[in-house]
Amino acid sequence: MKLLKNLLILGLLVLSVSAISAQAKIGYVNSQDLLADLPEVKQAQANLKSLEQQLQKKGQGMVETLQKKYADLQRKEQQGLLAPKELQAQAAKLKEEEQKLGQFQQEMQDQLLKKQQELMAPVIDKIKNAIAQVAKENGYTYILDNAAGVVLYGEPSLDVSAQVKAKLK
Repeated sequence: MKLLKNLLILGLLVLSVSAISAQAKIGYVNSQDLLADLPEVKQAQANLKSLEQQLQKKGQGMVETLQKKYADLQRKEQQGLLAPKELQAQAAKLKEEEQKLGQFQQEMQDQLLKKQQELMAPVIDKIKNAIAQVAKENGYTYILDNAAGVVLYGEPSLDVSAQVKAKLK
C-alpha cells in the first residue's frame, strides 16, 4: 500500500514537472557577437587602450629611472667611491623603489580592470534590457548565452541574437 502511494506521488511529480517544462519557451543569444557589433564597446576599448598606454609610459619611466640608479650605484661600487655601509644603504633604497614599482604595476592592472568594468557596465545593461524586451515580446521564459558555453546545442530557430541586435540599434 505504501509502495503504491509512493509510486502515485512520484507519477504526479513527473507529470507536473513535464507540464511546467512544456510551458517554458527557451531561446539563446551569443553575447560576444552582440558586444562586437556595438560602437560603445569599440569606444570603451579605445579609452582603455589610451589609459593603458599612459600608465605603461609612466611605468616605463619608473623602470628607466630605477635602471639608471642601479647602474650608477654599480659604477660607484666598482670605482670604490662608497663605503660598504653606504653601499648597503643605497642598495636598500633601490630595493624599496623596486617594490614601489611592483606596487605600481599591480595598481595599474587594478585601475585598468576597474575602468573596464566602469565603461562596460552601461553596455551590459543595454544588452540585458534588449534581451529582456525580446523575451517579453516573444514569450520566452529563458534566454541563455551561447558564448558562455551554457548552450550545448541550440535549434537555430531559437537563436534570438538578430532580434536583440535590432533592439540595440
